[in-house]
Amino acid sequence: MNFTANQIAGILEGTVEGDGEVEVSKLSKIEEGTHGSLTFLANPKYKPFIYTTQASITIVSNEFVVENPIKTTLIRVEDAYKSFSKLLEYYNQVKMNKTGIEQPVYISETSAYGENIYIGAFVYVGDNVKIGDNVKIYPNVYIGDNVTLGNNVIVFAGAKIYSETSIGNNSVIHSGAIIGADGFGFSPNEKGEYIKVPQTGNVIIEDNVDIGAGTTIDRATLGSTILRRGVKLDNQIQIAHNVEIGKNTVIAAQTGIAGSTKIGENCMIGGQVGIVGHIVIGNNVRIQAQSGIGRNVKDNEVLQGSPALNYGDYNKSYVHFKNLPKIVERIHSFEKKLEKE
Repeated sequence: MNFTANQIAGILEGTVEGDGEVEVSKLSKIEEGTHGSLTFLANPKYKPFIYTTQASITIVSNEFVVENPIKTTLIRVEDAYKSFSKLLEYYNQVKMNKTGIEQPVYISETSAYGENIYIGAFVYVGDNVKIGDNVKIYPNVYIGDNVTLGNNVIVFAGAKIYSETSIGNNSVIHSGAIIGADGFGFSPNEKGEYIKVPQTGNVIIEDNVDIGAGTTIDRATLGSTILRRGVKLDNQIQIAHNVEIGKNTVIAAQTGIAGSTKIGENCMIGGQVGIVGHIVIGNNVRIQAQSGIGRNVKDNEVLQGSPALNYGDYNKSYVHFKNLPKIVERIHSFEKKLEKE
């Protein structure tokens, strides 16, 4: 789909310098720009590329001063980075603007859906499912019985949503995510065999939540596994049964959270973090990548290491750890001197 500089300037409330009718059909980095592409300049260190880029249109901030001849048409805006992000969002909306129900699909007669929806081929929708307005469900998605999807939800191809799950408005479920599978519940008998404990709860996902590709969220044993409003999960994360994650908390890839742990609001958790079960993590906590959390964590703590320490203490200790061979050598030297005395 082609857009002119004038059309883009209208979307961004910007002004055009150059050929307003020049068209673009793709996006590019400024240093890799080609004819027919759109780029932007926000970071000053990339400024030299604006004089060599072959991109047809470049978005710049109002304060940018042209110092040498340029070929690209400029669109001046208040903030180039924010405007380019806005344009990306608009581009995605246009690209994903699908409606209707493709065939073949299976939709139970007891299920209901709202207006302006898209359901891709080979989707399965079980009994008593409620789907809101402006929902997009891409091909090969499974939606179990009694699931609720709010308005403006997007479920990408191949995601699996088990029965009883509730997903709030404006949430996004990426490909391969599995929501509502059984939690890891087994109990040993007198023979040492592990007997499955039925997992009878569900998963509740509130509004404006993003679930990354390949992420798994287990249903509760009893009650609910809950992701509060605004939670953002990266790809390949494991959320166990009865976990609760507070609003606006973000978690990076390959983190695992064991059962019944409660995580507070506005936390930032790095990649490959391991968190044990049945603990409470406070609000505004920062956990560095590859840390292991085995205790309750107070509000505003910053942690690193495995088991995790206070971030400042960890860095001080690490300095000594790097010097450990020299320290041991010095101790041995002192011991030898003491023996001679």
